[in-house]
Amino acid sequence: MSDNRLFELRQLTIRFGSHIAVDSLDLHVDRGETVAVVGESGSGKSVSALGALGLLPTGTDIEGERRFDGRDLGKLPPRQWNALRGGRIGFIFQEPMTSLNPLHNVGRQLGETLRLHQGLRGEAAKRRIRELLTQVKLPRVDELMTAWPHQLSGGQRQRVMIAMAIANDPQLLIADEPTTALDVTVQQEILALLDDLRDRYGMGLLLISHDLNLVRRHADRVVVMRHGECVETGATTAVFETPQVAYTRQLIDAVPAGRPPPVAGNAAMLLSASDVSIVFPRPKPFLRPRPSAFVAVEPLSLQLRQGETLGVVGESGSGKTTLASALIRLLPASGEIHFAGQRLDLLGGDALRRQRRGFQIVFQDPYGSLSPRMPVADIISEGLRFHHPELDQTIVAERITEALREVDLPPDCGHRYPHEFSGGQRQRIAIARALILKPKLLVLDEPTSALDRTVQKQLIELLRNVQAKHGLSYLFISHDLAVVRAMAHRILVLKEGKVVEQGQCEALLEAPQSAYTRALIDASSLT
Repeated sequence: MSDNRLFELRQLTIRFGSHIAVDSLDLHVDRGETVAVVGESGSGKSVSALGALGLLPTGTDIEGERRFDGRDLGKLPPRQWNALRGGRIGFIFQEPMTSLNPLHNVGRQLGETLRLHQGLRGEAAKRRIRELLTQVKLPRVDELMTAWPHQLSGGQRQRVMIAMAIANDPQLLIADEPTTALDVTVQQEILALLDDLRDRYGMGLLLISHDLNLVRRHADRVVVMRHGECVETGATTAVFETPQVAYTRQLIDAVPAGRPPPVAGNAAMLLSASDVSIVFPRPKPFLRPRPSAFVAVEPLSLQLRQGETLGVVGESGSGKTTLASALIRLLPASGEIHFAGQRLDLLGGDALRRQRRGFQIVFQDPYGSLSPRMPVADIISEGLRFHHPELDQTIVAERITEALREVDLPPDCGHRYPHEFSGGQRQRIAIARALILKPKLLVLDEPTSALDRTVQKQLIELLRNVQAKHGLSYLFISHDLAVVRAMAHRILVLKEGKVVEQGQCEALLEAPQSAYTRALIDASSLT
């Protein structure tokens, strides 16, 4: 073994009962090296990393050799594992909302890892926390230290996870989809930060990602996985330029393509907003004046016709999800909101509940938004049973089957639970739950961010087909401009709660009027 070898897996095999999730995987990471693991959802990428660090459930069968800095990880007692994980080995988990403690604020969660591994407390810990939050490009650091995970955007939560992972200057950093919830400009800044840490401290970086553009720019070597096996590995340039297996070529070529179905010339106006703004009051400190309110979205106006897709883009924290939530009355806002000919902002009680049948939302994190205690059939039918209690069980069962078929899931999967599905399948379940009510408007909040490119491509085709079939309107929130180009008729660009520009999709992407939009396009590497 090379003296430069930091982390190594030999013939790693992971079984869940009779199911082989990872089969005889060989992988190594040298000091100062970035190794990327790529493959479709369910290929065994994350399971390999979790199994290597002993983070899989009790009863999982793990075979093979796992070594870190010359030590046999399979023989470590629990106390040494606890010192290693979070200390010399950092881990950025894929789903920050389920990884962050909802009962602790950001400062306390960062302070906990600093106290356990470095003994830092008090002002020394606070200085380090501020430094870490600044490193990962988070604004208003002092405010964020007292914020709770649910008060942060998806991208902000992801950056808090990254700050926790690098807090103790790890020798090895395992980053499982570290940039899925981040906009393209922040993606580049975060990866530049990780590259800098790698070069400065000789850190090894194991990068698990479905973003092949990111892998091409930052990885030294690539491991391609499929069905739990390594099908190809080699230097990044060689694998991308001359792949040796058809599956690798399929991954490389899986770029979102095509355009949305055209909008009818006489399409009716479905949603319109005039001077809508969203302001959050700040808590009053003890014996001090209340600080000025936080303006999340400044007054703006927009329109959406039947059968049209409006793409909402902008950096993390720019107000995209906040705006969408306010438009469908999940958050309070000022201004006028009209939906299907009704003044939505004036409705309440039963009148608002009746209108909610006409619009549904697919949240950014499908795993966090699907109840782990309910089978899929109950999850999908919950809204239908609430809004239409008069329907008998036979009709409900028929509608569940119809919704599952609509999203290309087998009708007999209704008895299974969310954890039994891949990320792409969970996203389809979330879409089926929204479609079963036959809405006119679907709000899609980063529906493809956590999916590999091949599954992204399938989901985009699915959404376009459903739109063409039912004349649905989409409010499509995404940081991925390649996906937005494939889905949207028009685009609205937000920055810090302000509309920077809006217009027809192709015209805006080809000739943006603002430097901010141009920066987003350049960072996306659109061709």
